[in-house]
Amino acid sequence: MAYAIVEIGGTQLWVEPGRFYDVNRLHHDVDAKMSIDKVLLVHDGTEVSVGQPLVKGATVEVTVLRHMRDRKIIVYKMQPKKKTRKKRGHRQELTRFMVDSIQMNGSAVGGEAKKKAPAKSAKVEEEASEKAPAKKAKAKKEEAPTEA
Repeated sequence: MAYAIVEIGGTQLWVEPGRFYDVNRLHHDVDAKMSIDKVLLVHDGTEVSVGQPLVKGATVEVTVLRHMRDRKIIVYKMQPKKKTRKKRGHRQELTRFMVDSIQMNGSAVGGEAKKKAPAKSAKVEEEASEKAPAKKAKAKKEEAPTEA
């Protein structure tokens, strides 16, 4: 399993190819491809590369999926015995992006995002059902009444 630790949107994230993440709003268009150069660590499944502070030649290719807002947070301030109360709400602006690949010196590390295997065809499923014998229901044994 390949992964990298990157710095984006003021936070450090552990990212893996084929997964999506939410960060503070980025100023990029939806469906735009971008490259993250602030890579702090890269693990390709066998070898770990740690930067001081950044890994040279490492990039993470991402695609912006959408811009959205986080759930509402209620900020309630009250001073007891003073009849002072303030209630405010806040929703953080977020950007969701998908990690396409992790690259080290121009080559993909740990492979691209895994793709789903094609579904079995109807003929293969029919042949499998014909080969498997039908299970018979077992009859329950009747218990003889016990005399006391």
